[in-house]
Amino acid sequence: MAFRLSPHLTVMANAAQKAAKRLLRDFNEVEQLQVSVKGPSDFVSQADLRAEAILREELNKARPGYAFLMEESGASGSENWTWRWVVDPLDGTTNFLHGIPHWAISIGLEKRLPDGTSEMAAGLVYAPASDEMFWAEKGGGAFVNERRLRVSARREMKDALFATGVPFAAVTASRRAAFSRTLATLMPHVAGIRRFGAAALDLAWVAAGRYDGYWELGLKRWDLAAGLLLVREAGGYATDPDGSADPRETGNLVAGNPHLHPKLSEAVAEGLAAARG
Repeated sequence: MAFRLSPHLTVMANAAQKAAKRLLRDFNEVEQLQVSVKGPSDFVSQADLRAEAILREELNKARPGYAFLMEESGASGSENWTWRWVVDPLDGTTNFLHGIPHWAISIGLEKRLPDGTSEMAAGLVYAPASDEMFWAEKGGGAFVNERRLRVSARREMKDALFATGVPFAAVTASRRAAFSRTLATLMPHVAGIRRFGAAALDLAWVAAGRYDGYWELGLKRWDLAAGLLLVREAGGYATDPDGSADPRETGNLVAGNPHLHPKLSEAVAEGLAAARG
C-alpha cells in the first residue's frame, strides 16, 4: 500500500503501524494493564499513554516543526502552527479494556489557511485488530488499504443503518435529552441503530458504506478530525447538525451519504432544539 501514499500519509501510516504493535501486545495482556479514571466511564490506560508517546516520537521525528493536539497530553508546539497533528492514540479505550477488538488509532493533519482558519489536509484511522487502514487526503479520495471507498447509495430511511454514541454518566442532562429525543424520532423509521463505541471507526465505516450515517454530540477534535475527512472524500457529508458551524469546533457531528444526511441532520437538530426549549 505504501507506494500509493503521499509523503504525509506515509509518515502517518508508519507511525500508526509502530504504535499498533505495542497496542496489540497490550491488548493480548489487557488484564495486566494499569487503568486510571478521568471521569465517569472515561478511562485512560497504560496502553493509551504508551501509544501516544510512540506516535508523538515518530511524527515529530518525521516532521519536527509540526504542532500537536493529542488526547492525553493536549496541545503542544507553536501556537502559530501551519501544520498540526490531531491524534487519538486509542479510540475505543473502553472496548479495548474489555477485550473487545473494536478500537483504532486516529491521526488527522490540519493545515492553517491564510485567513486563520484551518482545514483537514489528511486523515488516517487504523484498526489493528482487523488490520484495516482507512486513509484520505483532501481532494484525493478515501481508501481502506488499497481499495477506494464510497459512501452507501441507500435513499430510504426504512433501509438505513445508522451509528451513534450513547451518552454516559458524565454527559449533561440536556445532551442526554437531545439524544433521547433523536433516538425516539429515528427508531420507528430505520432498519437499525448501532453503538459500537469508537467514533473514529464509526466515521470510517460511514465512508466505507457499512453505515448509512452517524451522529454524536460532544465529541472532541481528536475523535472526529480524521474521520470527517474520510467521509467527505468518500462522497458523503460530515457537518454540524444545522450545517452552520465546523463540527471540529462544536463537537456535534452528523455524517452520512448525500441522500440520508439531510434527514438525519433534521432529526438531530430537532432533538437539540427540544432539549434547549
